[in-house]
Amino acid sequence: MIRILIADDEPMIRAGVRAVLATDPGITVVAEAADGHQAVQLVQRHRPHVAVLDIRMPGTDGIDAAAEIRRTVPATGVVMLTTFGEDEYILRALGEGATGFLIKSGEPEELIAGVRAVADGAAFLSPKVAARVVAHLAADGAGARAARRSAARARVDALTDRERDVLGFLGGGLSNGQIARRLHLAEGTVKAHVSSILARLGVDNRAAAAVVAHEAGVVAPAPGRRQPREER
Repeated sequence: MIRILIADDEPMIRAGVRAVLATDPGITVVAEAADGHQAVQLVQRHRPHVAVLDIRMPGTDGIDAAAEIRRTVPATGVVMLTTFGEDEYILRALGEGATGFLIKSGEPEELIAGVRAVADGAAFLSPKVAARVVAHLAADGAGARAARRSAARARVDALTDRERDVLGFLGGGLSNGQIARRLHLAEGTVKAHVSSILARLGVDNRAAAAVVAHEAGVVAPAPGRRQPREER
């Protein structure tokens, strides 16, 4: 059973998120919070698998709450709820430990998929959020966009072939178990590769690595790419 905390200052939003999650018998909501400070306290008390946080809340916002949750209860994954008007917050949240991003107006199935992915240790970027992140990064103009793309590719070039394979699937939101099955590896091997990827890319979490993957254009392996080798 995946245990969830919901934090949003709007009761109707909390009720809607709870109702969607209740459709999955493998998910249970253990606590609700109306602001970031309360969310941190309840996470420390209940130790949920995932905290679903609104970005903008009075007092302590979702980003600051995510940072404190990451510091005090690192086993709890964080999914941020955002709107199209909050692009500037997404990159900041990436740096504070959030590993999932969902649009409030998205499909209910996406919320469940995101919660399950983060609970399983994966990053989950809603396709709409990923597109907004890339668009936001590109807003400075062609020169800045090309520089970031070049920098991302240089960072990815420092990875081994196997690490690039793993990064491609990681950027697509797959968990370690899913990547292991795709590449015919032991899950522990994938976990070790992910740790190495984060260190080599100089990022703190899987969601930040996923953004690098998107910028470098390595989210999905190209058709006809060499067959992955067995590695145990």
